[in-house]
Order: sequence, then C-alpha cells, then structure tokens
Amino acid sequence: MPKVSVLFVCLGNICRSPMAESIFRAKVMKAGLAEEITIDSAGTGNWHIGENPDPRTIRVLAENNIHIFSRARQVRSQDFQVFDYIIAMDGANIRDLKNWQSSNHDKLSLMLEWSNPGSQAEVPDPYYGDMTEFNAVYELLDEATDKLLADIREKSQISRT
Repeated sequence: MPKVSVLFVCLGNICRSPMAESIFRAKVMKAGLAEEITIDSAGTGNWHIGENPDPRTIRVLAENNIHIFSRARQVRSQDFQVFDYIIAMDGANIRDLKNWQSSNHDKLSLMLEWSNPGSQAEVPDPYYGDMTEFNAVYELLDEATDKLLADIREKSQISRT
C-alpha cells in the first residue's frame, strides 16, 4: 500500500501538471518506489477533461525519454483527503484550490518551492508559447521534482535504489 500520495495541479491539466506527473513518476520508478508513492495530476478548470496532454508536452517528455500515461481531469473534493501533497504550478492554482476546499491547506504548496524553499516563483504556463517555453518548463520541473522526491524520501523514510 502506498505510503505517500502526490497530486500536481495546473489550470487545464494538459501542459504543466501532466509534465510534472510524468517527470516525477519516471524518477519514482527509477528509484524503485512505485509501490510506495502514488502520483496523479489534475486541473482546476474543466475544459480539457478526458483529453491527452498537449502535443508539445508529449514531445518534450519524449525528447527526454519519459513516457506519459495521463488524461486530463479536474480536481475533485476527495483529492484533499486522498493526497498528502497537492502541488500547484502557480498562485492562481493555489487560490483556486483554497477556494475549493476550506481545510487541508497544509497539503498545498507551489511547485517551485521545492527547488527554492520560501519562493513564490511560479511555473509559467507554456500553452500559448512554443517549444522553447515547454523546454524551459521541463527544466524547472525536473529540478523541483528532484528536491520533492528527496524530501519525501527523508520525511517518509522511504528508501530503495
């Protein structure tokens, strides 16, 4: 049974959060911790429910040898009970999540707080950009997910390879 659960959240769940989910999942699998950590992603909006991630998200992940197994979904009320970590890509997502649920705010964090504690920096939304923006988002998420995994391993005393 998984010991820790992580939910990544952005606006539509087709760019940043599925990218974060996929990067983190690859690292968790490489560390042999797939049975220990549950990972998912969701959007605060409902525009893309059931859709595959943006083709540029899929492309940047493929270029980095990461597979994606995600379809867009919207955040649900039960997510606040199910997930130990709810990690938003930007301040608007945090505000939406706080408005969605009046409790369990201690589970909420900004993605880039993991790579730069205390930071209010946001992962920019690459949706209206080109591959340059998607690659920049990948780099930000790659670094932040390294720190997130290290923190989870330390706090939860999960260790494998």
